[in-house]
Formats: sequence, structure tokens, C-alpha cells
Amino acid sequence: MVLALTLGSEHAATAQSRPAPPGSGTPTEPSVTTEPGFTIGPEDVLAIHVWREADVSVEVTVRTDGMITMPLIRDVKAAGLTPNDLADHIQTALREFVTDASVTVILKQMNSRKVFITGEVAKPGVYPLRSTVTVMQFIALAGGLTEFADANEITVLRVADGKTTTLKVPYKDIAKGKRVEMNVVLEPGDTVVVPEK
Repeated sequence: MVLALTLGSEHAATAQSRPAPPGSGTPTEPSVTTEPGFTIGPEDVLAIHVWREADVSVEVTVRTDGMITMPLIRDVKAAGLTPNDLADHIQTALREFVTDASVTVILKQMNSRKVFITGEVAKPGVYPLRSTVTVMQFIALAGGLTEFADANEITVLRVADGKTTTLKVPYKDIAKGKRVEMNVVLEPGDTVVVPEK
């Protein structure tokens, strides 16, 4: 079950790449607001517009191998690139086939950055991580603790380099303004575990 979590505007006014040339006719696409330096990942949904080339413009989902498939140029690596970098790469590759190709890449759905919460909260599940959020903010966004939650035993499970580390969250102390350094900022892939008393 995937629950929608609005940590940022779901409809940005501008594309995630360079502005389209005047009179390009590029349709306005709903896009996801991202933080500077955001890189594309598997399962993200991209709208790729090629100026005056509707047959080459596509909406694609990044595969688990980090690649996307485009008309004419076939497989292109997208994971690990910013939308601007990907647009530049596609634009360069297309110029063999399309004179003066101008490409815009728009992030339509951010599915690669997820955090999880399980146990005694009102709305456990999987949430997209669209901006910076602390564990306390995340618990609040998940509806808060239930009456059965053990607030003293909340942990964050984090996997890095194939190893899982456990971060204790002293919920009651943080709520009182103590040990606030333990109110960690969540990273993609983190799981917040709220056990029962």
C-alpha cells in the first residue's frame, strides 16, 4: 500500500531542465519539485520533450537497471544523472538524427526515493521522500503514534554498503526539546520501526 505524502509541491511551475525555446509548443507538464542536485533513480517517471518532434517525445519509467528507452537512440542511462544532465545527454545523442534537437526532461513522479514506517502509527506504509524530513516530522506525517506504541523503543533501520545500522530515537526526550540531535534526517530507504508496548 503506497500512501501519498506531500513534502513539496506536486505541481511545479517550471520544468526540471532548461526553458523551452520560445514558441516551442512544449506542453506544460505537472512536475515534482526537487531539491538542488537531485539525481534520477529507478522507478522515477520522466516526461522527455524534444522540440518540434512529437514522435520522439516520450514518457518513460526508469528501469531497475537505471536505463530508459528512447526512439532513435534506444537505451540511455538515466539513473545517477540530474534531469538537466540527462537532457544534455539525450540532446547530444539525438543530433545525429534530429537537426538542432532541443530536449527538456521533466520529473513527473519520484518513485526512487522512498522511506518506510511500520508498527504503531496511524498510517504505516511507504512514502515518497520529496524533501528533507526528520524522523519526528515523518512520524507526524504518518498520523502520529497509536496508544499502543512504545515511544522509548523507536528505531530507524538504515542500510549502507550492504550493512544495516540501527539508530535509536528517544521520542519523548526529543518531544521535550532534549537530545534533539537524535532527531535524525531520513535518507532514502530508511525504515522507521515503532514497536508495541
